[in-house]
Amino acid sequence: MPFSLYMLGLAVFAQGTSEFMLSGLGPDIAADLDVSLSTAGTLTSAFAVGMVIGAPAMALLGRRWPRRTALLGFLVAFLLVHVVGALTSSFAVLLGTRVIGAFANAGFLAVALVAAVGMVEPNAKGRATSVLLGGVTLACVAGVPGGALLGQFWGWRSAFWAVALVSVPAVLAILRSVPGGASGTRVSGARGELRALREPRLVVTLLLGALVNGATFCTFTYLSPVITEVSGFPESRVPALLALFGAGSFIGVTVAGRFADTRPVAFLLTGAVALLAGWVLFALTAQHAVAAVVLVLVQGALSFGVGSALITRALYAAAGAPTLSGGFATAALNVGAAIGPVGGGLALAAGLGHRSPLWVSALLVALALAAGVVALVSVSRRESREATAAATAPR
Repeated sequence: MPFSLYMLGLAVFAQGTSEFMLSGLGPDIAADLDVSLSTAGTLTSAFAVGMVIGAPAMALLGRRWPRRTALLGFLVAFLLVHVVGALTSSFAVLLGTRVIGAFANAGFLAVALVAAVGMVEPNAKGRATSVLLGGVTLACVAGVPGGALLGQFWGWRSAFWAVALVSVPAVLAILRSVPGGASGTRVSGARGELRALREPRLVVTLLLGALVNGATFCTFTYLSPVITEVSGFPESRVPALLALFGAGSFIGVTVAGRFADTRPVAFLLTGAVALLAGWVLFALTAQHAVAAVVLVLVQGALSFGVGSALITRALYAAAGAPTLSGGFATAALNVGAAIGPVGGGLALAAGLGHRSPLWVSALLVALALAAGVVALVSVSRRESREATAAATAPR
């Protein structure tokens, strides 16, 4: 894999840390800026909404520039809003930096996904995607717990400074190592790309990606009460178990990169069935500490393995939209990241117990699996009809 691809992964690591770190900084931000905890929680919602809206919008904007220019522009903007966020004493300004940061993050990831697969051979998109998304998983392993520790010792602002500082070497490396070629297609081809994005196989893949990612973030968001209230772990063990989930996700992304290019259908079907079984088993055995530890690792691996493989398949299916495919894949993942926690929160609010997010995750994966099987059967029947028609057509 090219060195420049790992530098893109470093930038994604910084951005993933920024996206997830507020889960441990909310109380400090609320106290420092004199707002309620629920108000501070809107910082997370604002970032998620910004990612969903910003991914396709910024991908369209990024088409106008060479890829290196687009990557640098988005990353520098991301860095600067974190400097502003670290300095401000206004919650409104901080909220604005989260929205702008999400747009910059979405734009960077959308362009980076396309740039990454353009740096490798056409049959190595899965491995390129796994390197890039490895930055997100490492953010779960090291970035998020690290941000929480910085917040405990030096205040929440230090976490924002850390994200900005980690972004600096990525900016320099991208400036030196990423090719400065054109964005890939002419701006006048945007309508053609948008039409290509309506291809049924791509739409189904994006839907599956949203559902699987929704299941992932449903449980990840509420993992702390599951492991403390159900599994019986003390609060002090929460960071370690979150890091364990992140370690599993890194393993899953790495393995998916080796199979998503060569045996995608078998890998996705097997992985989705195992993922569904894992969420059900977790819900049934969460009261056992050993089972909880094992399943945190396993479900992290399966969730991100299946999720990253679906992103790879979306990039293969979107051959007619080479510059917008990354944006729509990013948007689909963040739709899932938004609906999953909402579903888990509704289950908890309905009094269904601390295990209920696990059952919601199982339901979302079951829906994804059902939709995938229906799509496979539909494609198989269509291909069979086409083959029959071709065989019986007059010559």
